[in-house]
Amino acid sequence: MTADERAKTANEFAKVWFAFSRDYRTYMETALAPGLTEGQLIVLEFLLSRDNVKPSDLLDYLATTPAAVTTLLDRMERNGLIVRERNESDRRIVWVRPTAKGRAEAERGIVVRTAYLQSLLDRISAHNQKLLLFLLNKLLPPAATEVAADANAEAGRDNAPNPR
Repeated sequence: MTADERAKTANEFAKVWFAFSRDYRTYMETALAPGLTEGQLIVLEFLLSRDNVKPSDLLDYLATTPAAVTTLLDRMERNGLIVRERNESDRRIVWVRPTAKGRAEAERGIVVRTAYLQSLLDRISAHNQKLLLFLLNKLLPPAATEVAADANAEAGRDNAPNPR
Protein backbone atom coordinates (compact mmCIF):
# COMPACT_ATOMS: atom_id res chain seq x y z
CA MET A 1 0.00 0.00 0.00
CA THR A 2 1.39 3.40 -0.95
CA ALA A 3 1.73 6.27 1.51
CA ASP A 4 -1.18 8.06 -0.18
CA GLU A 5 -3.37 4.95 0.05
CA ARG A 6 -2.45 4.52 3.71
CA ALA A 7 -3.30 8.16 4.42
CA LYS A 8 -6.62 7.83 2.60
CA THR A 9 -7.47 4.68 4.55
CA ALA A 10 -6.53 6.38 7.84
CA ASN A 11 -8.79 9.34 7.02
CA GLU A 12 -11.68 7.05 6.06
CA PHE A 13 -11.18 5.15 9.32
CA ALA A 14 -11.22 8.45 11.26
CA LYS A 15 -14.54 9.44 9.65
CA VAL A 16 -16.17 6.08 10.39
CA TRP A 17 -14.78 6.04 13.95
CA PHE A 18 -16.05 9.57 14.59
CA ALA A 19 -19.53 8.74 13.24
CA PHE A 20 -19.72 5.56 15.31
CA SER A 21 -18.46 7.32 18.46
CA ARG A 22 -20.88 10.24 18.01
CA ASP A 23 -23.88 7.95 17.50
CA TYR A 24 -22.87 5.75 20.44
CA ARG A 25 -22.41 8.72 22.78
CA THR A 26 -25.71 10.28 21.69
CA TYR A 27 -27.59 7.02 22.15
CA MET A 28 -26.06 6.27 25.55
CA GLU A 29 -26.60 9.83 26.80
CA THR A 30 -30.29 9.68 25.88
CA ALA A 31 -30.94 6.08 26.96
CA LEU A 32 -29.16 6.35 30.32
CA ALA A 33 -30.68 9.70 31.32
CA PRO A 34 -31.66 10.91 33.80
CA GLY A 35 -30.14 8.54 36.36
CA LEU A 36 -26.77 7.78 34.81
CA THR A 37 -24.07 8.96 32.41
CA GLU A 38 -21.77 6.77 30.39
CA GLY A 39 -18.81 7.86 32.52
CA GLN A 40 -20.68 6.92 35.68
CA LEU A 41 -21.54 3.54 34.16
CA ILE A 42 -17.86 2.91 33.47
CA VAL A 43 -16.97 3.79 37.07
CA LEU A 44 -19.73 1.59 38.48
CA GLU A 45 -18.58 -1.37 36.37
CA PHE A 46 -15.04 -0.85 37.65
CA LEU A 47 -16.26 -0.72 41.26
CA LEU A 48 -18.40 -3.83 40.82
CA SER A 49 -15.49 -5.80 39.38
CA ARG A 50 -13.12 -5.15 42.29
CA ASP A 51 -12.99 -5.09 46.07
CA ASN A 52 -11.78 -2.02 47.93
CA VAL A 53 -11.36 0.68 45.30
CA LYS A 54 -9.70 3.99 46.19
CA PRO A 55 -10.34 7.11 44.08
CA SER A 56 -6.71 7.00 42.94
CA ASP A 57 -7.33 3.53 41.45
CA LEU A 58 -9.58 5.20 38.89
CA LEU A 59 -6.92 7.59 37.56
CA ASP A 60 -5.18 5.22 35.15
CA TYR A 61 -8.35 3.33 34.28
CA LEU A 62 -10.17 6.49 33.24
CA ALA A 63 -6.99 8.19 31.96
CA THR A 64 -7.91 11.41 33.72
CA THR A 65 -6.87 13.77 36.49
CA PRO A 66 -7.48 13.59 40.25
CA ALA A 67 -9.71 16.67 40.00
CA ALA A 68 -11.86 15.04 37.31
CA VAL A 69 -12.20 11.84 39.38
CA THR A 70 -13.18 13.87 42.45
CA THR A 71 -15.80 15.81 40.48
CA LEU A 72 -17.22 12.61 39.00
CA LEU A 73 -17.35 10.85 42.38
CA ASP A 74 -18.91 13.92 44.04
CA ARG A 75 -21.73 13.90 41.48
CA MET A 76 -22.18 10.13 41.82
CA GLU A 77 -22.33 10.42 45.61
CA ARG A 78 -24.91 13.25 45.42
CA ASN A 79 -27.02 11.05 43.12
CA GLY A 80 -26.83 8.10 45.52
CA LEU A 81 -24.80 5.87 43.18
CA ILE A 82 -21.77 5.46 45.45
CA VAL A 83 -20.62 5.94 49.03
CA ARG A 84 -17.17 6.89 50.23
CA GLU A 85 -16.06 5.25 53.45
CA ARG A 86 -12.93 5.86 55.50
CA ASN A 87 -10.75 2.86 56.24
CA GLU A 88 -11.13 1.94 59.91
CA SER A 89 -7.42 1.29 60.50
CA ASP A 90 -6.04 4.13 58.35
CA ARG A 91 -8.32 7.15 58.15
CA ARG A 92 -6.29 8.56 55.25
CA ILE A 93 -7.65 5.83 52.98
CA VAL A 94 -11.07 6.31 51.42
CA TRP A 95 -12.91 3.39 49.82
CA VAL A 96 -15.45 3.95 47.07
CA ARG A 97 -18.34 1.49 46.92
CA PRO A 98 -21.50 1.30 44.83
CA THR A 99 -24.83 1.63 46.61
CA ALA A 100 -27.85 -0.56 45.88
CA LYS A 101 -29.06 2.21 43.57
CA GLY A 102 -25.64 2.29 41.90
CA ARG A 103 -25.73 -1.47 41.33
CA ALA A 104 -29.23 -1.24 39.88
CA GLU A 105 -28.26 1.63 37.59
CA ALA A 106 -25.14 -0.27 36.46
CA GLU A 107 -27.27 -3.28 35.59
CA ARG A 108 -29.68 -1.06 33.66
CA GLY A 109 -26.79 0.66 31.87
CA ILE A 110 -25.23 -2.64 30.86
CA VAL A 111 -28.58 -3.81 29.43
CA VAL A 112 -28.93 -0.53 27.49
CA ARG A 113 -25.38 -0.71 26.12
CA THR A 114 -25.62 -4.40 25.27
CA ALA A 115 -28.89 -3.93 23.37
CA TYR A 116 -27.41 -1.06 21.36
CA LEU A 117 -24.20 -2.88 20.49
CA GLN A 118 -26.07 -6.11 19.69
CA SER A 119 -28.29 -4.17 17.29
CA LEU A 120 -25.15 -3.03 15.46
CA LEU A 121 -23.39 -6.38 15.54
CA ASP A 122 -26.51 -8.20 14.35
CA ARG A 123 -25.99 -6.48 10.98
CA ILE A 124 -22.97 -8.70 10.32
CA SER A 125 -22.39 -12.44 10.54
CA ALA A 126 -21.11 -14.15 13.68
CA HIS A 127 -17.83 -14.82 11.85
CA ASN A 128 -17.44 -11.13 10.95
CA GLN A 129 -18.29 -10.12 14.52
CA LYS A 130 -15.39 -12.23 15.80
CA LEU A 131 -13.15 -10.87 13.06
CA LEU A 132 -14.11 -7.30 13.92
CA LEU A 133 -13.26 -7.86 17.60
CA PHE A 134 -9.99 -9.53 16.67
CA LEU A 135 -8.97 -6.62 14.41
CA LEU A 136 -10.03 -3.93 16.89
CA ASN A 137 -8.04 -5.68 19.63
CA LYS A 138 -4.97 -5.60 17.37
CA LEU A 139 -5.29 -1.80 17.20
CA LEU A 140 -5.26 -1.35 20.98
CA PRO A 141 -2.07 -0.11 22.63
CA PRO A 142 -0.47 -2.64 25.04
CA ALA A 143 -1.93 -1.09 28.22
CA ALA A 144 -5.42 -1.07 26.75
CA THR A 145 -4.93 -4.64 25.58
CA GLU A 146 -4.53 -5.67 29.23
CA VAL A 147 -7.79 -3.87 30.11
CA ALA A 148 -9.58 -5.62 27.23
CA ALA A 149 -8.15 -8.98 28.30
CA ASP A 150 -9.38 -8.37 31.86
CA ALA A 151 -12.83 -7.45 30.53
CA ASN A 152 -12.90 -10.57 28.34
CA ALA A 153 -11.89 -12.77 31.26
CA GLU A 154 -14.55 -11.21 33.50
CA ALA A 155 -17.16 -11.78 30.80
CA GLY A 156 -16.11 -15.43 30.43
CA ARG A 157 -14.72 -15.00 26.93
CA ASP A 158 -11.62 -16.92 26.02
CA ASN A 159 -9.84 -14.79 23.43
CA ALA A 160 -6.38 -15.52 22.20
CA PRO A 161 -3.63 -13.10 23.25
CA ASN A 162 -3.20 -10.02 21.14
CA PRO A 163 -0.21 -10.77 18.86
CA ARG A 164 1.41 -7.76 17.27
